[in-house]
Amino acid sequence: MYIHKKNIITAGLPVGSADKAIIFLHGRGASASDIISLNQHLQVNDAALFAPQATNHSWYPYSFMAPVSENEPALSSALAVIKELTEEIEAQGIPQNKIYFVGFSQGACLTLEFISRNAARYGGAVAFTGGLPGEQLDHYQGDFKQMPVFISTGNPDPHVPVSRVNESKKILEEMNAQVTVNIYPGRAHTISKAEIELARTLVFQLT
Repeated sequence: MYIHKKNIITAGLPVGSADKAIIFLHGRGASASDIISLNQHLQVNDAALFAPQATNHSWYPYSFMAPVSENEPALSSALAVIKELTEEIEAQGIPQNKIYFVGFSQGACLTLEFISRNAARYGGAVAFTGGLPGEQLDHYQGDFKQMPVFISTGNPDPHVPVSRVNESKKILEEMNAQVTVNIYPGRAHTISKAEIELARTLVFQLT
């Protein structure tokens, strides 16, 4: 088991001149520099970009559907890295409602777990192929105050079943998030152009 060292890649605008911040969370086996380059497609041009690097390129060791206890202490360590990063961004002058989260696969699951354990009116969240983790889903509390959330997966996807995406949607909606789910029949475990366009319009309100 491992504890994550804090290692943050940055891009985009300097915090002092940015209107918003985006925290990108990479998938298993990938890197912070991989995921932060996604903004070349999202094209959110008024943002400071941040991407933590997972130790050993993995946020937690087992499937996100495993009991949460099996993915500890790595999972809690990953969540602590994100919490510290959001607090630092706020301390540098970007308010909570201008902080956005974008994750893919393992990073998408981590995105949903972080916002659900720390529910507040962030700018929005994008979970490209993700769902809330755990063998049984936790009881989360808090109010998202109509924060936009976009969740996607393929059908079938080798890692993220549609049933878990739908369960996650229900929980987030009960916490007053504005959730859009898109399921892509036969889509490979990747991020499609259609998903990027939906993230731009639904979460970032870009045309």
